Amino acid sequence: MPHVLTQNPALVTSSVSYVKLTTDKPFNYMFEPPKGVPWESCEYEQREVQIRDERQSLSAPTLDRAGFELLQSPTTMKNFLDQEEVRRTYYPEMESAALRATGGRSVHVFDHLVRKREEGRPALSFGRKTQKSEAAAVGRVHNDYTERSGQHRLRLVLGDEEASRVTGRYCIVNIWRSISGVIVDTPLAFCDALSVGKNDLVDSDIRYPNRTGEICLVRFNPAHRWSYFHALQPDEVLVFKQYDSSMQGVSRFTPHAAFDHPDTPPDAPLRQSMEVRVLVLY
Repeated sequence: MPHVLTQNPALVTSSVSYVKLTTDKPFNYMFEPPKGVPWESCEYEQREVQIRDERQSLSAPTLDRAGFELLQSPTTMKNFLDQEEVRRTYYPEMESAALRATGGRSVHVFDHLVRKREEGRPALSFGRKTQKSEAAAVGRVHNDYTERSGQHRLRLVLGDEEASRVTGRYCIVNIWRSISGVIVDTPLAFCDALSVGKNDLVDSDIRYPNRTGEICLVRFNPAHRWSYFHALQPDEVLVFKQYDSSMQGVSRFTPHAAFDHPDTPPDAPLRQSMEVRVLVLY
């Protein structure tokens, strides 16, 4: 029999991991750091939050208001671990999904990532690379871009400084799908963008072997509103806003994190998912 949650309440309580207040800019290494240097420079705290199942809400959240949206999006993919098939087949499918979700005029898929939660490892980890080069589920509350790195990503994707300067509104979205059955283990939770204050976001360095990126970590705020979608199906995708250049009444940053659903059966298959990153031009 397929694994299902034994209960499906409209609200569940679980823990997510927020960054503690710090005076210095945090950093985190995504590879083994130099001798004597810590993996990370900040501390985190577990906070219990209520997480709403949006399948039971009267009105569905939208990308430009809440920062996330559920789409029906069947795929013809056979093997998500085949890099060529992903680029040949899945990228065009996700370009269409991004246009449908955002109303943009053109899109550029620039990256993808398979995530597999590791057996025996807690969900609430930072997702460092495994030996198989697949990222673990990320349990710390974060947003993939800051103001600075969102602008930098535009220049990287377009590869043209002049084109970047004259570009109007643009945004960066992630599109997230299960690649192995219904999601029961460690679903993805989203913090409603309208509930996030500017001072909740903490710019943080992410250090890779050949570059340093920048993401937002998030401080706890009791005003945060959390949501998820129960039992995400393989023909559904979650689209969520990582950055928007517009400052006029739309979501710009959408903090998110994996969480342990309290009613997950102990023998539920470990979550496997595909994440695609897309630049959208308006």
